[in-house]
Formats: sequence, C-alpha cells, structure tokens
Amino acid sequence: MWDYSEKMMDHFRNPRNVGKIDSPDGTATVGSLACGDALTFQFKLGADGKIAEAKFQTFGCASAIASSSALTEMVIGKTLEEASKITNAEIAEYLGGLPPQKMHCSVMGREALEAAIKNYKTGEVQNKDLEEHVVCTCYNVSENEIRRVITENQLTTVEEVTNFTKAGGGCGRCKGEIEKILKEMGR
Repeated sequence: MWDYSEKMMDHFRNPRNVGKIDSPDGTATVGSLACGDALTFQFKLGADGKIAEAKFQTFGCASAIASSSALTEMVIGKTLEEASKITNAEIAEYLGGLPPQKMHCSVMGREALEAAIKNYKTGEVQNKDLEEHVVCTCYNVSENEIRRVITENQLTTVEEVTNFTKAGGGCGRCKGEIEKILKEMGR
C-alpha cells in the first residue's frame, strides 16, 4: 500500500469537479488507456478572463484521480498565465505529497493543463508534437518531455525519470537512452 496523505485520499475518495463542461474554452486529453492512465481536462473562462470552471475525467489510479481533482481546484480563479505556471511539483505539494512512483500522475495533470491552454489559444487538440523524438514507445514519452521533467524536478536517476514519466517502466529498452540524456544534462 502506498503512503498517501489525508488530503490525497480525500481528493481520491471525494474528487472535486468531475465531469464535462458544455462548450469548454479549452480541452485536452493526455495519457493513454494502454498505459493505464488517461486524463481529459477542460476549463471555461469567466467574463473577467479568469478560469471560472474546470472539470476532469480520469481513468487511472488513486493518485491520478486525486491529482486531477487538485488541479481543478488550483486553477479556478486564475488567469491562463497564472495557471500555466503551475508545476507538477505544486500539484503533488497541494496534495501533501505523492509517493515517488506516483509522481507521473502530477506530471499528467500539468501536461493536460498545458494542452488545454494551447487548445484555447490555437484550436489545436494534439498535445504532443508528432515530430518530437519519442524515447519510450511503450508510453509515448518524448525526449523533450523527459528533459523538461528532469529540469523541473531536479531528477538524477533513471528510476526517478520512470517515476515521473513512466518512461522505462514498460519493456525497459529505453533506459539506456534515458541514462544518456541524464549524462548529457550533467545529472
């Protein structure tokens, strides 16, 4: 059993803002049912330009549900610029922490928020750039995403990268490439 905080368990047992928004201003789906976690995140802006409503639908574990619920609470009342600065570490901190092996759930929340804001600004519904180099084909994790998560969270090991992104957690063939990226980044 994972060591979860009371707040994390409350967001899992009593998730806030579950569902869909009629005519959302921004929407995105990230993750993959094939890898076990998927999140659809939507928001609607108020007349003041701030996020007035945020909702989610998540297929995943307790940490994925709680991270999604927390994200909706964190963004309501913020401008898009303010919301875009929310990091996965802040989502985890809001919940009173997450086990290292579950940090990828907070990363998925940040990715969904970023993609929903991009959807609002550009109309694009694709989060990942299809031209990006995919390091982990099991979980469709790009080199850019690995580098960003390493930088944002000061990661130093392949195991940490796997915990935060799932990269390397499937067949394991990409672990050498993850190690190479860590070395290139001086980790």
